[in-house]
Amino acid sequence: MSKAKKVSKKAKTSSFNIVSAGESQLKSFFDFIRTQGVVGLAVGLVLGGSVSVMVKSLVDNVVMPPLGLIVGSAEGIKGLAWTMGQTAGGQPITLRYGIFLNDLINFVVIALVVYVIVSFLKIEKFDKKKD
Repeated sequence: MSKAKKVSKKAKTSSFNIVSAGESQLKSFFDFIRTQGVVGLAVGLVLGGSVSVMVKSLVDNVVMPPLGLIVGSAEGIKGLAWTMGQTAGGQPITLRYGIFLNDLINFVVIALVVYVIVSFLKIEKFDKKKD
């Protein structure tokens, strides 16, 4: 009978330690979120994704149509392709380099927008320090 009491005491003690360890881990997790700026990072990722969508729309709908007029493609630069030949089955082998050029232009414009935003934030930060 005394063994059963000892076992139940150990079980209670170990479950208490697990609960308190879990609570301390949860507290550490929330401290990490607060001190490391995880929420700010999440907001930055969401805003970055939104900027990416806007810039892609700008490039696809405003920049590419005039370039398509110049190169003679209704799809803009995306329509540029080179047919290299045919497979044994008779299907054309096409190198669609226009899609790559379109993605390259999207990347350059997105990088420019991010650079301008970061430069603006740095200027604001330095102006506050001077005061």
